[in-house]
Amino acid sequence: MSKKTNRVGIFGGTFHPIHYGHLMIAENACEQFALEKVVFMPTGHAPHKAYAGEEMDRHRCRMVELAIENNPVFGISRREVDSLSVNYTFQTLRQLNQEFTETRFYFILGADSLFDFQLWKHPEQICREATILAAVRDDFDEERVDSQIHLLTEQFGGEIYRLDTPNFKVSSEEIRDRVKNGHTIRYLVPDAVAAYIREHQLYR
Repeated sequence: MSKKTNRVGIFGGTFHPIHYGHLMIAENACEQFALEKVVFMPTGHAPHKAYAGEEMDRHRCRMVELAIENNPVFGISRREVDSLSVNYTFQTLRQLNQEFTETRFYFILGADSLFDFQLWKHPEQICREATILAAVRDDFDEERVDSQIHLLTEQFGGEIYRLDTPNFKVSSEEIRDRVKNGHTIRYLVPDAVAAYIREHQLYR
């Protein structure tokens, strides 16, 4: 059996659009868990969200590319976006492990997702395929998160760790609303992403 010598983070999400909060999570994951790379993986046909369409897929991916272009440790995968079927996390991670046998994968999610993790498709398989990093912001109840991590580890096994990140109180939905209402998004997203949104008149 191959020894897993590479450490790669997988950061899934709609990134609709990507913002500085996402980038801070990825940077902190690299620092705290000695990751060699973090791969942003925009969702395609997610089972729990309405599909935004191929044109918006292209926009979301392009905004990720613009946001990470100056960081050689960050990358992007179109694996799920280019898939024609519904994407489940356990399947994606299983495929990655089959293809990259020497890589240990770290799956990055928001700490709030831990509280419905039991409802995901085959959570036990996700725990077998990757180490889970739960991003906790400054305003989140760390004791509650740690308790949930303990419960999930007992239930599904695997390794789940808390990923501490600076508090950044903004969401992609809030950014879309700000654009729609004509408010500035400066300092919420990278300048290149803000320019792209203006150029393509997204979220208006």
